[in-house]
Amino acid sequence: AQWKAIADRQDLKVEKDLNHNPASFKDRSDSDRRPVEKVNWYDAVEFCARLSKLTVREYRLPSEAEWEYACRARTTTPFYFGETITGELANYIASGNTYAREAKGKYRKETTPVGQFPANAFGLYDMHGNVWEWCDSRRNLISNQLTLRGGSWVDGAFPGHLRVDHRRFERPNMRETSIGFRCVLVVPTL
Repeated sequence: AQWKAIADRQDLKVEKDLNHNPASFKDRSDSDRRPVEKVNWYDAVEFCARLSKLTVREYRLPSEAEWEYACRARTTTPFYFGETITGELANYIASGNTYAREAKGKYRKETTPVGQFPANAFGLYDMHGNVWEWCDSRRNLISNQLTLRGGSWVDGAFPGHLRVDHRRFERPNMRETSIGFRCVLVVPTL
């Protein structure tokens, strides 16, 4: 719902048009509560710029360090909820390989509404699973790739990809049903 509200505002356009609803799972009754996906890095940056213009506050993608800090929420474990991950804690292919010999779980085969799984100590949902999240990181100059964090609903062969410290690299124009983003609000320091 947030994506659509900003994408439809042509008066806020900064550099590029945005697709009203790029998501794969748009025909679900709860689609307005699911994370937007199939957005590339340029789309995510445009969204943040438009939101900044609308609110007269600065929004942007998180740096990798900010993303990891937000995900960890002062924990030191591989996942913000502890030492292991299960299908009851995050949306991923829990019916595939398991992490730390946990029992197999359910594979939902699509994104899930935000807030269906436990929040971390900072009140943030879905930092593990659901969609990979673009970061505003330095590009790998050789391959021109940027960083994604968090894992997604299609990760299961390697559930360790959902660990706090794991990263994935993709070209900034990559669009997949497993890639989305989250914004951070920049609060001025006094």
